[in-house]
Amino acid sequence: MIFIVDDSKAVREHLAKMLSEINGARIAGQARNFDEAIDGIRKFKPGLVILDIQMPGGTGIEVLRIIKQYDHPMIVLVLTNHSNPQYRKKCLALGADYFLDKNKDIGRVKQILEDFVELHAE
Repeated sequence: MIFIVDDSKAVREHLAKMLSEINGARIAGQARNFDEAIDGIRKFKPGLVILDIQMPGGTGIEVLRIIKQYDHPMIVLVLTNHSNPQYRKKCLALGADYFLDKNKDIGRVKQILEDFVELHAE
């Protein structure tokens, strides 16, 4: 299952549409802010989280720090417009599996999601 965290409704809808085109992909839930992200990830225990850095109530970096301490393993794909090297370094150091730019790397996102679904097919 995949959980989407982004404050932009348009981005969440775009990612959900992308996932709907991948056979076997399931969305566990979506969040638009820090509290919803923490609560939803704790509740649904997704195998993959798509995480933006900027959001109301906190940052994706704080979410990443918290969720990487959970007992269940998950892949975290940071997808952001704030792709400067400092953010990349920090997110990867905190355990992000991927750090991608929304504008440049959207094609890679679909491939990562397809690979994840194929590996975790039931």
